[in-house]
Parts: sequence; structure tokens; C-alpha cells
Amino acid sequence: MSRALRGGLLALLAVALVGLVLWYASYYTTIVVWELRKLLPWLAVPLVATGLVALPWLIGQLRDGSRGDSDAAAAFGCLGVVVGVGVAVGWFVYGDYLQDREYLEGMRVVAEPVPGMAARAPYLAGKAQAAPHLGDVTGEIADTTYLPDSDRFATLVERPGWLTGYEVGLVQDVPLGGKSRTQQRCRFDVDTADARIGGWFTHNLGRKISAERRWARFEADDAYVYCEGEKPILVVPLKRQTGLLVVTERPAGVALYDGRTGKLTVTDDTASVPGPTYPLSLAARQREATEAVGSFGDWWFERSGWDESEDGANEGNEADFTLRQRDDPARSAYVTPLTPQGEASSVVAVSTVPTRHRGGSLAPLTVHRLDPTWSSPAALVALIKSEYRDVCCYNGDRVFEVVPTGGSTWTATLGSAQNIRYRVEGRGQIGGREATCLKTAEGALIRCAHAVPGSPEEKELKRRAAEEAKKKEQGQPGKGTGGPGAKPGEVGDLGDYSAEQLAELHRRVSEEVTRRLKKG
Repeated sequence: MSRALRGGLLALLAVALVGLVLWYASYYTTIVVWELRKLLPWLAVPLVATGLVALPWLIGQLRDGSRGDSDAAAAFGCLGVVVGVGVAVGWFVYGDYLQDREYLEGMRVVAEPVPGMAARAPYLAGKAQAAPHLGDVTGEIADTTYLPDSDRFATLVERPGWLTGYEVGLVQDVPLGGKSRTQQRCRFDVDTADARIGGWFTHNLGRKISAERRWARFEADDAYVYCEGEKPILVVPLKRQTGLLVVTERPAGVALYDGRTGKLTVTDDTASVPGPTYPLSLAARQREATEAVGSFGDWWFERSGWDESEDGANEGNEADFTLRQRDDPARSAYVTPLTPQGEASSVVAVSTVPTRHRGGSLAPLTVHRLDPTWSSPAALVALIKSEYRDVCCYNGDRVFEVVPTGGSTWTATLGSAQNIRYRVEGRGQIGGREATCLKTAEGALIRCAHAVPGSPEEKELKRRAAEEAKKKEQGQPGKGTGGPGAKPGEVGDLGDYSAEQLAELHRRVSEEVTRRLKKG
């Protein structure tokens, strides 16, 4: 091979490599810049420390090199080493504290009650009910997200293969009282919308986003899908970096990927997006930063701030529950029950971060102190199993999420992933014990283990007791004795029973069976 030919081939190879780099430049340079900015504080401070170490040596070199000057330079060198190492180590520790403090921008700690939140089906139930309704879909579920605006769960399915995008989006209505009633499937176009998060080469959605808005990144878990008629729309909340020595993240709009045309739109106007547009990962980072609410000493010795409960009661979904407000469904928030740092496990506060926020600043984080406080979620689950053992937990049924639903109240859902049957609502420790009431999944009161004095539940129970007493005086069968039309002592037609009457009958039968088994 001639020298000219070899030179030409090398030139072509160099051009190809340069072209490949430029082709990927927007995506990979964004990643490199993000990672370097994270490392900058770790690199800048050691350089300063190295300068402190080298300065005495440089001073010694400028002198005439006498014995006395050499000894002084050595002493200053040792001092520089100590100071430099101290500065570096101190910054590595203090820098994390300053970063947490940056995330506390706009945080409020209040004694006001949590806004009333509407109960919803637990996340694990919404996730479990997606697979049976996917039909002939061959892909794997990539993500399930609750859409508070429509009170539905959205599931995103990836198409099998390396050079493919997504296959289908599934939006389903998962009511508290039963299985999914309505589903809507919208398919991605195989040819025109063939990109996905984490895809290869031209099928990488992240590369397309970087081409539209360089220096913006995202978390894959923040993305979700919704159906606009028959058209799937993938929503990717974006983030940007800010700061020099203390680097933090801020929201940067959303990327909307059209599942039919493959068109990508990056916008800061999120008002028309029917779902969370504030990055969930950013809301979680703000909540974690509450550990720095006190002084540096309090942060270092873990004497201030709060943690999410990690006792296993909400395993699979422990924090940042997406809930919509009861009185204003258009507003929703990421809600998390908080426990003090340390060994205490009681829930003493609830944090809220709105799922929508305009502008490039952090969304407001509000920590609501609870009065009365709750027991730990694990203790609440044990209490539910003890007080309502006639309905929990048999044949695979379990207690699902224990979530804040407003004021000082919490709600736990009971049943299976395919069929939520009951809910238990509590109000914290009243009179030394947890106040709890059992209700149907739809919210109809069945009974209370301990009702709060003056609460709507107590008033309803008193009303029922008065009606029962009146019926007995009139010689009519009371509640739990028989259904409508039954003679005294008869059970009657079970179909005529209300949910409350049926649950009471079930409880009495279970107790009688247990008593007879123990008797022998």
C-alpha cells in the first residue's frame, strides 16, 4: 500500500471519527459537563490544599538555602501539609451540608394541618393490574405512574429489541373498590417513533432531548406516558445544574415525545400536561435535605431534620406519594410521612411538594408538624391486623400503603393487588391509643375500634345505635340479626344486606368459629 493511500485512509478515518463525535456531541458533552461539575468541588479544593503545601517550599527556594532557612521551610512545609489536608477534608464534609442547605430554599415548617388529600388505589395495585390488561403486547413494563389530574394509572411498555422504542401506553382507571374498570391503550408507531430512554444510537431519546436543549438531563423514573386519544405522549421532566462549588439541580421544563410522529418538543409551558411535571427525583432530593434544617453540628450528629419511614410497612412505595387534593382535584402534591432522625419511628410530620411548578426555581417544600402524632407505619399495620382481624388478612390479602390524607389523618388500604376491599382511616393517638375506623373501599363506614370524640364517625355510630335501639323497642330485627325481611333469629337473604351489615355478620361468624376451635 502506497504512502499516499495510507495517508488518505487515515485522513478519512480521522474525518469519520470527528463526524461521529460531533454527531453525538450534544448528548455526550452534556453528560461530561454534568459529571465534571459534580466533581469540580472535589477537584478545586484539593488544588487549593496542594497550593498551601507547596507555598512554603517555594518560599524556601527563593531564599539563599542556608541551614536555618531550610529548617524553616521544612517546618512551614509540614504546617502547609496539615492545613491543606484539613481544608480538603473539611470541605468534603461541609460541602455536603451546604448542598443540602441549597435544596432547602423556600422550605417552610408549619403547624398547619396537611391539606385534605383524596384517597386513591395503592401504587402496587395499579402496577399489578396493568399486566392483565395489556392483551397481546409483547414488551416489558418500563414504568407505572399515577396521574392525579385524571385519577388514573399510566403504564409504559418497551418494545423488545436493541434498536426499538416503546410499544404501547396503557392508561387505566383503578378504583378503590374493585378491579380496573376502564382501560385505554395507545400504540407507538414502529417506524416513526422508534426512540426510547436508554436506547441505542439514533434510538436514544436522551440524545434527541440534548439536541433540543443542551445541558438538560433527566431521570428515567421521572418519565411517564399518557394517551391523547389514540396517540401516546411520553412526558420527560427535565433538570438543569446550577452553582459552582456547591452544585445543585433545578427544574428545566419538560420534553414531550409524540408516539405517532416521533416529534420531540421541549417546553417550559407545562399547564396543558395532564400529569406531574415537576421531577419526582428533585422533590425527593429536597425532602432528603431536611436533615440540614439545623446547624452544621446538628446535621453532622443527625440531631435535626426528618427521614421517610423505612420500617417495611410501605415496602415498594415508601415515600413521595402522588395525591390530589380532595377539594381541588386540579392541585396535587408529592406527600411523605416523616419520622425523626435516630431510633424513633413514630410519624411526627408530613412533607408536601407540588407536582406542578412554574419557573426554574425549586418548588416550595412544606413540612407539616402533626398533633397528634402517629405510631410508626409498621405499628399501624399490626394494629389493623389486630383490631380488624375478621377482614384482614386472609388468602393473600394484605395491608397496603399507609398514606397521609389530610389534617392529621392517614389511610391504609386492605385487600389484594387485584381487588381492594376495605380501607382503614386513622387520626393519630387520641386518648393514648390510635383512633381507627374500618370503611368499605368506597368510603362507607362499617365500624370503629376507637372513634375520635365529636368526629363524623362517632356521630354516625351514635345515630346507628339509636336506630338499633328504636328497632328493638318496636320488635324489629336489629342490625346483624337478619337482613331486611328476615324473621328474628334468621339470617335472611345475604343479597339484601348492606356492606356494613355483611361485614358485621362476617366478624361474628369468624369469632364464633375461632371460639369453637379453641374450645375443642
